[in-house]
Amino acid sequence: MNATINRSMDSKTWAMLLLLSMLWGGSFFFIGVAVNDLPPLTIVTLRVALAACALWMFAIATGIRLPKSRETWFAFVGLGLLNNVIPFSLIVWGQTQIASGLASILNASTPIFAVFVAGLFLPDEKPTPLKLLGVMIGFIGVATMIGLPALNGEGNLMAQLAIVGAAFTYALAGVYGRRFKKLGINPVVTSAGQVTASTLILIPVAIYIEGPINVSAVSSQTWLAISALALISTAFAYVLYFKILELAGATNVLLVTLLAPVSAVLLGALFLNESLQMIHFFGMALIAIGLSAIDGRLWVRLKPSTH
Repeated sequence: MNATINRSMDSKTWAMLLLLSMLWGGSFFFIGVAVNDLPPLTIVTLRVALAACALWMFAIATGIRLPKSRETWFAFVGLGLLNNVIPFSLIVWGQTQIASGLASILNASTPIFAVFVAGLFLPDEKPTPLKLLGVMIGFIGVATMIGLPALNGEGNLMAQLAIVGAAFTYALAGVYGRRFKKLGINPVVTSAGQVTASTLILIPVAIYIEGPINVSAVSSQTWLAISALALISTAFAYVLYFKILELAGATNVLLVTLLAPVSAVLLGALFLNESLQMIHFFGMALIAIGLSAIDGRLWVRLKPSTH
């Protein structure tokens, strides 16, 4: 099977990436509801456990063939560690020390790491000067949109390094996940295997650190938020993630971390009565310019002829 990818995304892949950014941008809202009743690691564990159940049920119901090789299942464990357990834990811990705005800015550094990690390990994803420029413009756009005031008064270096570490781990996961195309694994199965491995790792850790859940103290609103977080922002989102990874590669799929803050801000304005200011639109414009540079096709058309 040919494992190469399209370095320039077509309109269908861009639409999938935008949808993924909305799903992951919405996760901030669901988590914001759930933290009123549940501790962080418990939320993460419930998120991946419910997503795993939903994905396996879907795979079985639709007749998708499940992998049998030991190599594939070990690969799921590695992907679960890189894409869920390590970054989720670092982000949860980091956000107990620093504001979510700063955490979002730091997490948006993921495509910067992805450009370099993918360029180092994947021959068909070598970075171009235009792609590097686009990533930097997009990152500046995220910082601008979320608001530079979010950087004030944040002196916890270790917490900031934890979020940066999570961003780097996401970049490694994007490169690592490319192997599943070579193995011929369906994106639904890859998603299910990843969150299953994450669940098995996280259950004992969450129980040891936070104890068992007091079900009677959890509101129905929180359970609805956890369900949406697991089914919409995790199960469905990861199927999209691995499909985009299969089509467009690690560098392109991780552009979602530039788009997710845009979705989060817009969803907050639509559903939480949060105000949109001119700085938000300016930041979104910078992100759009950065993404167009990463895609490259429009810039090539605008380049003057050298005849």
